[in-house]
Amino acid sequence: IGKKVQAIYLWWHKPVITKELLQSLPNLKVIANSGVGMDHVDLKLVASFGVKMANAPRAVSSTTADTGMALLLASARRLVEVHNISISPSMEKYCEADILGVKVTGATLGIIGMGSIGYKIALRAKAFEMSILYHNRTRRKVQEEQAVGAIYCKKIDSLLQQADFVMLVVSLTPQTHKLIGKRELELMKPTATLINISRGAVVDQEALLAALQTGVIGAAALDVTSPEPLPRDHPLLKLKNVIITPHLGIKTDKATYMITEEAVENILAALNGLPLPSEVLPD
Repeated sequence: IGKKVQAIYLWWHKPVITKELLQSLPNLKVIANSGVGMDHVDLKLVASFGVKMANAPRAVSSTTADTGMALLLASARRLVEVHNISISPSMEKYCEADILGVKVTGATLGIIGMGSIGYKIALRAKAFEMSILYHNRTRRKVQEEQAVGAIYCKKIDSLLQQADFVMLVVSLTPQTHKLIGKRELELMKPTATLINISRGAVVDQEALLAALQTGVIGAAALDVTSPEPLPRDHPLLKLKNVIITPHLGIKTDKATYMITEEAVENILAALNGLPLPSEVLPD
């Protein structure tokens, strides 16, 4: 059977790509991933077997940007807390001071990672009349910055000090592992919110927990954690100023269909000896 396999479609990191698996598939030409992040695959190992790798950036960018904005708004207006108050059997009246949120319109959003997803977040934030700062390995074109009113921060520290909301949209690499730690959190405003839609390991989770418990930052909204899911007794799950979702990112009906379409497009290109529309190369 192994000799017949020419393509693998990875769905939520399965199957796990190991040296043994690659050795058992001598005619494998391409591996297509159901998403953008590639931190679960050893790209150099795959390339060493002459196998091409593709992801699905076109299918996921809008949906993931929607998730980022949904978390920002839900955290700012404390939607989970007020929902629980509203459905509580004992609710008769509440103190308005207990449900005060944070104004989004006119606030400053700092986007760390201005790729296709980060840029779509900026487009959405512009519609909310937010001031937009961004930090990226490479600066965007001036006309792209002007289109969303984004200001480039060469140093991440400058962004952290100014932003009311900090959105993490980077790939997980050795350089971004624990990118946000104790030092970075202490640079943020005590009223600021950290939103992570990238990977859990981009944040030092213990440092984040301490920062949330002691008022170093105001709140966090996390679509990703490390591990996923967190152990049921993890202290992050008990904090009122945290929203955690189970890696919702791209999980919509249309996005799932589009991801599969994009994967098939890449697979067919590889099998026919054509350039892959979304090829991923090792660094």
